[in-house]
Amino acid sequence: MKNILVPIGSSPDSHETLQYAVNFAAEFSAKVYAMEVFSTPTVAESLTNISEKVQQISKERLKEVIGKVELKGVETNITTYKGELIDGLKEINQALGIDLIIIAARCNDAQEELYLGKTTGKIIKQTEIPTLVLPRGTRFAPFKNILTAFKSGKLDKDEILNPLISIKDRFAANVNLLLVKTPGHTEEDLKINPALKALSSGIVTTEHANTYLGVLEQFQSHHPDLLCVFRRKRGFFKALWEKNTIPKTEFSSKVPVLILSAKLREAV
Repeated sequence: MKNILVPIGSSPDSHETLQYAVNFAAEFSAKVYAMEVFSTPTVAESLTNISEKVQQISKERLKEVIGKVELKGVETNITTYKGELIDGLKEINQALGIDLIIIAARCNDAQEELYLGKTTGKIIKQTEIPTLVLPRGTRFAPFKNILTAFKSGKLDKDEILNPLISIKDRFAANVNLLLVKTPGHTEEDLKINPALKALSSGIVTTEHANTYLGVLEQFQSHHPDLLCVFRRKRGFFKALWEKNTIPKTEFSSKVPVLILSAKLREAV
């Protein structure tokens, strides 16, 4: 794991997410890229320099956020992009090779109805980059117990598992697999990818209407400090394919969630 990207939004707590990313990156000798996306309105030719001014403001804001973080010797870079967030993520990924995006869930407040807002939801829906979603205010601690939940053991390629493997190896974590049989499952779904099976300390199979309900059942017995799921068109975040937000009534997690793509080149 070499390059970690942190999109910096408008939240006043953005520095907390960046601090987590820096602490995480220090464990892997990785670089961190703090990213902000900006846009400028169409203006008269005499004001074409407004884009440069807005970009400079974005850079100054990123410097301000970074200034609140203890860098611990981790190389932390600034990157800005003019345009749409997803286009920026894809362009930066193509240029640098991003191994992991780290973002914060919308809010932990019980009064807050959304787990993922539009921006974070778009990242999950429209990119294939592995993403770590943090409950707001989460402080970094080494992972020791990982629950990896899925309804199909099929994976496009073993490389999909690289972030999970890196985390497991670095922290000597236990990885427990949870195969949730959902309505309409096939025999092929029950065949677990050999590389995934090789990671596991144990495998549990259960039946539920969806993967999330299976996870809720197993949380009490496994007490994971990291939940790993796969991004599929009709998978764990099924509702996200219809909209860019996730209500807490459909999903919520008090531990970080690592989201991997089930297919490396799946169009989402």
